[in-house]
Amino acid sequence: MKRIIAMMLALMMVFALCACGNNDSAKDDDTKTLIMGVDPEYPPFSSIGSDGELSGFDIEVCQAVCDLLGYKLEVFGVNWDQKLVQLDAGECDFIWSGMTILDSMRESGYVISEPYYDNTQVLVVKEGSDIKSSADLAGKVVAVQLGTSGEKLLSGDLADLAATFSDTVTCNSFLSCFTELGGGSVDAVLVDYPVAASYVEKNDGFVVLDEQLGAEQYGIAFRSGDQELCDQIQGAVDQLVENGTYAKIAEKYPDIVNNLIFLNK
Repeated sequence: MKRIIAMMLALMMVFALCACGNNDSAKDDDTKTLIMGVDPEYPPFSSIGSDGELSGFDIEVCQAVCDLLGYKLEVFGVNWDQKLVQLDAGECDFIWSGMTILDSMRESGYVISEPYYDNTQVLVVKEGSDIKSSADLAGKVVAVQLGTSGEKLLSGDLADLAATFSDTVTCNSFLSCFTELGGGSVDAVLVDYPVAASYVEKNDGFVVLDEQLGAEQYGIAFRSGDQELCDQIQGAVDQLVENGTYAKIAEKYPDIVNNLIFLNK
């Protein structure tokens, strides 16, 4: 009888340990995952490295936010021209990748975080080009990425300038724009300054013209009704700024550090 009781107790302990293990696994599985939507070709905020992994300033900050909040992070490369469609479809929880804050987005119901970066549009041309400013673009071919603020500028505030071009070429990515420029298919690329600076630094034969063609600010875009998630992430970013983590991440990206709003108030 004692042996039977001892065996029963042993079995109960085994079942209890298994249950604890299963509960622990359940807890791990229950960890919330945040899906970050990014442009996979938007250095230094987000880009694919030689190892095939997505990385960049925005991704590092988002990872630090998730670490602080106890969430898992999944990074999802969106089609930039369809980013809001993919956000609405639930393919990601927010767009955080040098996302320009537009009044039209707020009017459409999107929740937008506080601005974190001051940006401008610039022109990139080949070294030795006769284009020295936007005034020299008459009769030239200019490339711009689909779905960007640069494209919007050319149909809005810079429409008169665009009317002087011989043609405007729209590409699916900034990399494609620069490829067209390198191949001579276009004469200039209208692009966000940090992307231009990053590309010219790593690729010989190109220059960034010293002219700013549009001012804007970057923020994080959430679906309508996601104010609570926005506030949660914004609060975590504020903590990263206060404890110095944000500044440490920014040090790795000297081309943008001077325009980061949270570090230059």
